[in-house]
Amino acid sequence: MKRITWNTLSETERNAALARPAQSRADELRRGVEGIINEVRNKGDAALRELSARYDRCALDVLEVGEAEFSAAEAKLAPELKAAIREAAGRIEAFHTAAAPQPIGVNTAVGVRVERVLRPIQRVGLYVPAGSAPLPSTALMLGVPARIAGCREVVLCSPARADGTCDEAVLFAACTVGVHRVFKLGGAQAIAAMAYGTESVPRCDKLFGPGNAWVTEAKLQISSDPNGAAIDMPAGPSEVLVIADAQANPAFVAADLLSQAEHGPDSQVVLVSSSTSLLDRVADEVARQCAQLPREAIAEQALAQSRLIEVESLAQAVQVSNRYAPEHLILQVTGARDLVADIESAGSIFVGAWTPESVGDYCSGSNHVLPTYGYARSYSGVSVASFQKQITVQELDPNGLRAIGPCTATLAAAEQLEAHRRAVTLRLAALGVRL
Repeated sequence: MKRITWNTLSETERNAALARPAQSRADELRRGVEGIINEVRNKGDAALRELSARYDRCALDVLEVGEAEFSAAEAKLAPELKAAIREAAGRIEAFHTAAAPQPIGVNTAVGVRVERVLRPIQRVGLYVPAGSAPLPSTALMLGVPARIAGCREVVLCSPARADGTCDEAVLFAACTVGVHRVFKLGGAQAIAAMAYGTESVPRCDKLFGPGNAWVTEAKLQISSDPNGAAIDMPAGPSEVLVIADAQANPAFVAADLLSQAEHGPDSQVVLVSSSTSLLDRVADEVARQCAQLPREAIAEQALAQSRLIEVESLAQAVQVSNRYAPEHLILQVTGARDLVADIESAGSIFVGAWTPESVGDYCSGSNHVLPTYGYARSYSGVSVASFQKQITVQELDPNGLRAIGPCTATLAAAEQLEAHRRAVTLRLAALGVRL
């Protein structure tokens, strides 16, 4: 990890220090994804079979997972894993139910009622990666809020293995949270299928979930097409920023950094501290622990573009964090709760020495589908609200129009929209009110 002293840097150097690894949106990738999307749109299921054979090395006669496959998957899983999936789903449901938006109604004037009603997005598509590491937890994080929101149909795509089957834990998690249909599809072709529909895969209104550069590029392309589908958020590689003081346990800090570094070679981890000693000890711990990881080679590639940043104070550490806007922010400092009020931009915050980021990934109850690549400045993580539409309703009686009609007419006249003004004044005249 690169060592940096923040106060010795120019503004340009500070920007470079906090730069993410370059996302792969090269022309070759863009054209490749565009080609896949066009194949799926033009050839439907036939393209999906061809692309699955080409990229996933599997021959698929039937694209959709059948009941027998769900039963076989459940039978293969260890009881403790099934129990953990159910336990995690329960906590995710408890938090997301409590945090879900509620309908409201307010009388903004006598005779004027304004309400907000909630409607589920009718059909949603969930993408669950299963490349080097299948992610049943993502099926939980997406499926639970979709169910709470009341989506009529929930479709899930996850890549098939060479034998044409999906990861058993992903299938069990999908069943646990009430996903309606699962397809053995991965990559950009899965995104295209859910966005535009094929003979087998239904067209979805909004797509959710993380993925590699091809999946991310496909989501960006379909979201910019009026005939495509909405997406949850722009996203890049996974990342974590840790703020730690001299009292922090270096083994804990190193473990938190590595838990993100092992996600992928383009992940980024950042440690910010005012303690030179702590930075030294964490650097040693990272090297020691990394050598023990099964995904050591992946973690080492991520660490090569990661940072150890020395600052003057915790206050400056918070400034650096807000500037970076991390997906995950871990506060391993004395009085960590006191820092939360100063955090302006982060996907999710983990407070104190006993709160590893891993619990948020799996089972604390919060959601792990979060804005990355600095998008935490303007986006929030997935929630029940992500699967809903909020519709406003207003109703006026005659007294209500008398009360707010003159205000409406005055503003319409100021904007030189005469038809807007007359829609009000004609009604007021019918009530005997002259302006």
